[in-house]
Amino acid sequence: MNRDSEDHHFLYLSLSLVGSIWFTGIWVIWLLGTWAARSRYRLRPRSPLASASPSAAPGVSILRPLKGLDANLYENLESTFTQEYPNYEIILCVVDEDDQALPVVRDLVSKYPHVRAKISIGEDDVGVNPKVNNLMSGYRSAVNDILWVLDSNVMVDPGTLARAVDALQTPTKSGKRVALVHHVPFAFSAGSRVGSRIDEAFLNTNHAKMYLAINTVAIESCVVGKSNLYRRSDLERVNGSLKPITSSEPNAKQEGLCGLPAFGRFLAEDNMIASALWHELGLRHDLSCDVARNVVGNMSLYDYVQRRIRWIRVRKRMVFTATMLEPLTESIVLVAIGSSSLKYLFGLRVWLYVLVHFFMLLIVDLDVYASLAGHPLPRSIRWEFLAGWVAREALALPIFLFAVFGNAVEWRGRTYEVLNNGEMRQIGRQRSYFNLFRRWDHQPKDYQDLETEPVSP
Repeated sequence: MNRDSEDHHFLYLSLSLVGSIWFTGIWVIWLLGTWAARSRYRLRPRSPLASASPSAAPGVSILRPLKGLDANLYENLESTFTQEYPNYEIILCVVDEDDQALPVVRDLVSKYPHVRAKISIGEDDVGVNPKVNNLMSGYRSAVNDILWVLDSNVMVDPGTLARAVDALQTPTKSGKRVALVHHVPFAFSAGSRVGSRIDEAFLNTNHAKMYLAINTVAIESCVVGKSNLYRRSDLERVNGSLKPITSSEPNAKQEGLCGLPAFGRFLAEDNMIASALWHELGLRHDLSCDVARNVVGNMSLYDYVQRRIRWIRVRKRMVFTATMLEPLTESIVLVAIGSSSLKYLFGLRVWLYVLVHFFMLLIVDLDVYASLAGHPLPRSIRWEFLAGWVAREALALPIFLFAVFGNAVEWRGRTYEVLNNGEMRQIGRQRSYFNLFRRWDHQPKDYQDLETEPVSP
């Protein structure tokens, strides 16, 4: 063997070993997420707080930002009126008197007169984030220190609040106080729109297992904003700088503007709040054993693609290295790395390896789905869900490659530029990326989603 052949062999051997280690590592993460789903969500015990007296349970203010008629809006909001918890209030936040959500809200307030609920109309312009502006009036009028912020397209089980308060009051294994309790989203759709099925498959499989794995390891903040429970007294001490508070005073806070108004400059305010509590106060997060049932609306393929572009560009400006590595964790790229590496090392046939990889991945993803849903994938949606799963895997890399070159995002009819650390500035009205998708599968104008998404480390 000549010198050039030896060098090539060493290079291929090194790359194959690195590829095999990477492939194995990602599968370990996937299996960790699958194990976490099984161990955490297949049993949901009743909390003692569910039957406690009002004086024995910490007060909670539930804030729900509303904008228009989301899918299943009545059922979503009603799920907070039926919580098995003795001491809470509900604040339903809308921007103006003409909002289409108001008749639904007023009907529910009348239906449940025993529940302390009030409607907050108006907004405070504290930044470019419309969700934060929407929440400000309710945030300031809340009577309790513990706040539970729930998106309008989220439905929760009756015992969710009690179990979340339990988790908030239980220290981590390391002894650190829990500052925030969040819930993994579980998506479901009553319709059969292409984008809805793809998003449903994504959130209930790939997203869920990665989200659970990262939070099981818990070496960094990773929080989705669908359903978050935290203390206002903690939030009022941080400002999103992510710099640890150096003062030794028990209630020391950052200088300048703190609390929810300080996060109006961020697109992903939910993740920044979680990161601020983690880094600035040195506190931790926890997941309860409940899911946030995310009602996926009438989402077109265009809407799904636009949403993925938006959050890839946000993550790129917040966690650049992790975002650049993201394509290497996707199934198609990963199987290419693994199959080529193992073929060189052991002579395995690529086609056989690819079949085994995707078969095992589907088994794992369906197991994650069953853990979160509490039942296997229903036969009624089996083929649509599987088609959405395949489409999600196939579209992941093309969407990423398009999204990574650029900083402009579309959000609720406007165009923004994402700045460093996830801050944003408005740069104009809505522009059209993927007009072809929009022409094929248009979404009704009255569907407006105040969704958020995690920025994984």
